Amino acid sequence: MKQTLSIGWMTNEQEQRISGEIERERGRLLNFIRKRVADDSDVEDILQEVFYELVASYRLMKPVEQVGAWLFRVARNRITDLFRKKKTEATNDLRADLLDEEELLRREELLPSTDAGPEAAYARSVLLEELEAALNELPETQRDVFIAHELEGRSFKELAAESGLSTNTLLSRKRYAVLYLRQRLQAIYEEFD
Repeated sequence: MKQTLSIGWMTNEQEQRISGEIERERGRLLNFIRKRVADDSDVEDILQEVFYELVASYRLMKPVEQVGAWLFRVARNRITDLFRKKKTEATNDLRADLLDEEELLRREELLPSTDAGPEAAYARSVLLEELEAALNELPETQRDVFIAHELEGRSFKELAAESGLSTNTLLSRKRYAVLYLRQRLQAIYEEFD
């Protein structure tokens, strides 16, 4: 019983210490983060993560001795993590934009030219009819991404901003659509080849 009271008392003391440190360092820490991060929602997220880590540290029975310095070090690490994440997202967006240009070129190479005579025009019309039928067989989410990107020429970045979905989700949906369409249209390509 005495041990239980002692543990409860330590937890209460820790809670008071944590609350005091948070109140004391919140303003300075907020200014520190704001100077380095432009988006206010990211600033708040980082601040909350830092305070969460402080509480988690105490819960794991790893009290922090120099709380002020520790909070700023954790904040600096979270800011670094945020920039790494944004850099990765920017790289993915750039990669998606490059894929956009490459795939548009490939699509035109696959379809017979309308200038190549009546047989080529017929082959093109058959391919486009089969493509339309195959598109109608796709799940709506895959079809919408494929049409928006391939036929309307919209970028993944634009689609992501409009739909609220990540670029990777849109790329994945388009990938599944392309795989299905390749399989579905393979016989027609072979017939005209």
